[in-house]
Amino acid sequence: MASRVVIPQLHHRVEGKGGIKQKDVAEGKGRNRKALNDIGNLVTIPDVEGKVQRPITRSFGAKLLANAQEKAAQGVARKAVAVAKPQVKKPVLTKPKPVEVIEEVKQERQEKVVSQNEKSGASKKNKKKAPTMTALLTARSKAACGLSNKPKEAVVDIDASDVNNELAVVEYVEDIYMFYKLAENECRPRDYMNSQPEINEKMRAILVDWLIEVHKRFDLMPETLYLTINLVDRFLSLQAVPRRELQLVGLGAMLIACKYEEIWAPEVNDFVAISDKAYSNDQVLKMEKAILGKLEWYITVPTPCVFLSRYIKASGHDNEMENLVNFLAELALMHYGCISFCPSMVAASAVYVARHTLFKTPVWTETLESHTGFSESQLIECAKMLVNLQSVAPGHKLQTVYKKYSKPEKCAVALCSPPKSLLAST
Repeated sequence: MASRVVIPQLHHRVEGKGGIKQKDVAEGKGRNRKALNDIGNLVTIPDVEGKVQRPITRSFGAKLLANAQEKAAQGVARKAVAVAKPQVKKPVLTKPKPVEVIEEVKQERQEKVVSQNEKSGASKKNKKKAPTMTALLTARSKAACGLSNKPKEAVVDIDASDVNNELAVVEYVEDIYMFYKLAENECRPRDYMNSQPEINEKMRAILVDWLIEVHKRFDLMPETLYLTINLVDRFLSLQAVPRRELQLVGLGAMLIACKYEEIWAPEVNDFVAISDKAYSNDQVLKMEKAILGKLEWYITVPTPCVFLSRYIKASGHDNEMENLVNFLAELALMHYGCISFCPSMVAASAVYVARHTLFKTPVWTETLESHTGFSESQLIECAKMLVNLQSVAPGHKLQTVYKKYSKPEKCAVALCSPPKSLLAST
């Protein structure tokens, strides 16, 4: 609230003629008007023509006080706005990039590079590449080692379809066949013909041909036949046998194999009857005992039949392929020279020759090489022997195997012509 301004009253004397009248003083028309400058209640205010001093009246003082308060309030408000007002960053002006010009320049450069490459490629095509000595030596070294630049085929998982088959023992099958590969050399018969005074290769072939016929008559398992021939060869390699007892050795070996492999094994009387009673029951039992004693009851051995089932599966199960492989393997049983090869090699060679005969391409795959452990070059010698047996089988005197596999139920695989590529090399 504005304070009250007290203005003192001035009393002047009224003089005579030369003096100052009181009315003139009140109206401010006297000569001594400048004396009012000393009064403390005058204030300078702007005017149109200049600055004019005005006395502070009650209303004018209130107006001055209101103006001062209003200015103070406006100053405080401006400071608050200045503090609260955030700092606004000035936008940075960037010049637009000349995109179109750069793209055009790049396109021109690319066109130039492409044209230069085409020119250089055309010039390279026109120029013949001269083989360097290093390239020639490298190619010859690879050819000598049997290497090539062809990408290797992927090995097929042949047990993928038998994962749920408990009898296939997929978890252990690789370990089982690894053990077979190690154990097959321990149970191989040695060359015994020179130690047999009364037996030759021809007699052995006649015995094996007869045993294959007996095996067919009794309708036995394939494992039984291969185990029988293994027992005969191993016994003859350890014991000299007279000619008259050679058939008896075959009967005793088949009796042991039947007891080992078959569910319902033929009786001793059956073997005596099928031999036309050439031997008695006691003779057959004594020979059985002699064979077991000489071999020290070592009967669990890997035969070619064990490997045949695995290698046929790796080749791709085919009924014709399976019969042809079995035909070649049984021909190998009759040939004495095949005992020089391990059972796994005989089985792998039978698969190799069968694929040649049926024109399978490729003849030897990465899957077969992985599961058999033999390369194509390692099988050539044994394969040539099997092809030779296959070619002479139609005119051979011993026709049991040939007739067996000439029937329609065996896909008549014995009638297939042997592969000319392998037959010519033999």
